[in-house]
Amino acid sequence: MQRRHFLAAAGSAAAAVAHLSAREAEAGDPSFANNAPDPILAGKELPTFKFELEKSVGKVIGASYGKEATVEQLPISKGIAGVSMKLEPGAMRELHWHATAAEWAFVVAGRVRTTLFDPQGGAETDDFDPGDVWYFPRGHGHMLECLGDEPCHFILIFDNGYFSEFGTFSISDWIGHLPRPLLSKNFGLPESAFDGFPTGEVYFARGDLPPQEPSRPLQGWKPPALPHKYELLKRPPHGVFKGGREWRVDSTTFPISQTITGVVFDLEPGGLRELHWHPTADEWQYVVEGEVVVTMFGSHGRYRDERLSAGDVAYIPQGYGHSIENVGAKTCRILIGLNSGVYSKIDLSEWIAGNPLDVLAANFGKPAALFEKFPRSDVYIAPEASGPRE
Repeated sequence: MQRRHFLAAAGSAAAAVAHLSAREAEAGDPSFANNAPDPILAGKELPTFKFELEKSVGKVIGASYGKEATVEQLPISKGIAGVSMKLEPGAMRELHWHATAAEWAFVVAGRVRTTLFDPQGGAETDDFDPGDVWYFPRGHGHMLECLGDEPCHFILIFDNGYFSEFGTFSISDWIGHLPRPLLSKNFGLPESAFDGFPTGEVYFARGDLPPQEPSRPLQGWKPPALPHKYELLKRPPHGVFKGGREWRVDSTTFPISQTITGVVFDLEPGGLRELHWHPTADEWQYVVEGEVVVTMFGSHGRYRDERLSAGDVAYIPQGYGHSIENVGAKTCRILIGLNSGVYSKIDLSEWIAGNPLDVLAANFGKPAALFEKFPRSDVYIAPEASGPRE
């Protein structure tokens, strides 16, 4: 289901503004260069903001895979990239780091073990269950490993939509392409010590099942200053409403997570995460289960909605109005990542409630008595309508 509503004249005006801004930017005016409209968003119609992530092929090795949604697959998503990753028992996403993005993750199924190494020499090993979250700052070395004899599945969110092209550095790729004399000198070992090492990127390494208890690091135990694990769904919901529940984690409750906020919504059938926008962040959505319709408003009369099923993702640029509605017969779950360490939003019901009756009456050309019927506080998640709509 897709509906696109836009005003042709307004769209032409938007295109003219984009053209003017581009000309000014080319002329070297920084005030325009920093605020020039994104050409993907400056057209007469809003572009698609949906990608069927789990239906894509991705990178497959054995029974493990990684499927990504970057600007290459979803051009609108310049601020956030996402990956769906599944690891078979005995498999790990090898030791690596991201030069251009921090990593936030949510475990969907199975168990995961991670190791993390920070610039201060701190090393941390954590085990994760479904509903747990991790955050690894940009440039910190880490690995991800399936724990136990069942596959694990997790969703990774990165604070850079281009991360896949520029951000992943794997240890096997590095060591495998270095001269033996250099490796020998670096580690103080004979060149023969590196016989049989991989000569290229392994990406998914496979070995024996990991031990039940984490092993001691070579250097000994030296934990980082801040933990990288947060048990999100083991905690009470951040909010409970007639139409659903919300769990939320940002840097105020998980201090290490300085650039990403995570939200999980369970929406009841007909439940609606109401019309709202985020003043300081883009939003990336992954449907864990269920079926939803996401609407997006982009000014100048432009409006678009997309129907998403389990495994699909959506992206809402910073400041764009949107909503999420459960259109299925069962409770749905949506995972959301925002590229800001502090959660910020403005809900439409809350905004209207913050204005005097005379202002609302004048703005809409309606009697003030009508607005007496509107909510006087934030709705946030609305339930299914109980009666017929007028």
